[in-house]
Amino acid sequence: MHPSDPAGTAAGSSQPAVDPQILLAQLGSEVAGALSSAAERVGALAASGRIGRIELRALRDEIERARRAAIVAQQVSRLASGRVSVVREGLDLAALLREAVCQRAREVGARGIELQLLLTAVDVRSDPTLLFALLQAVLDWSFEHACTRVDLTVKVAAWPAQAELRGSFGYRGSDETEATAGSPDEHSDETLDTVSWHLVRQTAAVLGLGLRRRDAHGSTELVLEFPATLAPSLRPAPNATPGATAAALVTQVLGGHHVLALAARREVCSLVREALRPLGAQVDCVDTVDEARQLCTGTTPQAVVYEASLAGEAFEQLRAGLLAAAPRVAFVRIVEEGRAFELMNTAGRPLACVGRDGIIASLPSALQFELTRLA
Repeated sequence: MHPSDPAGTAAGSSQPAVDPQILLAQLGSEVAGALSSAAERVGALAASGRIGRIELRALRDEIERARRAAIVAQQVSRLASGRVSVVREGLDLAALLREAVCQRAREVGARGIELQLLLTAVDVRSDPTLLFALLQAVLDWSFEHACTRVDLTVKVAAWPAQAELRGSFGYRGSDETEATAGSPDEHSDETLDTVSWHLVRQTAAVLGLGLRRRDAHGSTELVLEFPATLAPSLRPAPNATPGATAAALVTQVLGGHHVLALAARREVCSLVREALRPLGAQVDCVDTVDEARQLCTGTTPQAVVYEASLAGEAFEQLRAGLLAAAPRVAFVRIVEEGRAFELMNTAGRPLACVGRDGIIASLPSALQFELTRLA
């Protein structure tokens, strides 16, 4: 476990949470590794006398990795200087995380990242800019290392009663994990202590948050603890928080859109309508693929929400026809179990899923994510 950083980690403190020498050594390692790989690639390209799109993209990615590491190290240094002012407001942590994830929708789809969100609405008192930057840093670090699905959960711990953000993923392939299965549990795997991790640590320290991490058998779990959690009765007005910003973004994306709900059960259709009604979306419900095909004869919806039980050859034909007419139609599957929004990759294609019990809470975010990714 990484314990919560001790005294001297708050904003304005003279004692940084990150050792400058460790940060400098890690930065040098990451920059040198990326640029050495780029130099080797340039040499190979010079010898061959030709360069294609794949080689050029790989070279660009290596240079971007080095640039990104330098920028992140500068951010860590600035936070550690103690000259960062912190303004604390009431913030909806779940809404802020949804907004952060939606901003990364295209990247998640392009990189084939699997993602699951399980969010409980809870208000915390924190700095809106720094907290949003921390959430983005957690995503950066997770996407950098994950080779399995990334699970992100916001909930309220029983004792002490405070909000928690948990993130977990596997960072080793199954063959590597099996090779180390007989070794003792790891409490800290240094391969995860990249510059992006130092940014997570330092930002959490400036915000006065608890931070724990456990690495064991090729998997890691991060826990951020929010001591300044507001009681439900103290929730600020919706239009005064970034939570309202997230809701406004959902409305902006879905307002006026035509959504086709394909559900064999009337109660599922009712839940879809209830979830999307406040957002201004026009929802048409049908209970068979044939009815959906007839409805789409004269119009093409911007999004299709469908029950998993209706997914089959006939539905895939309908999907293919809709995508041929409008390649940016969003699809969200309603699955029987669970209540989280989950982005899976099936046969190389992203698949957005929402558990039946999470339609009201998670369907708007899932649709926003898909429409943003496809935009």
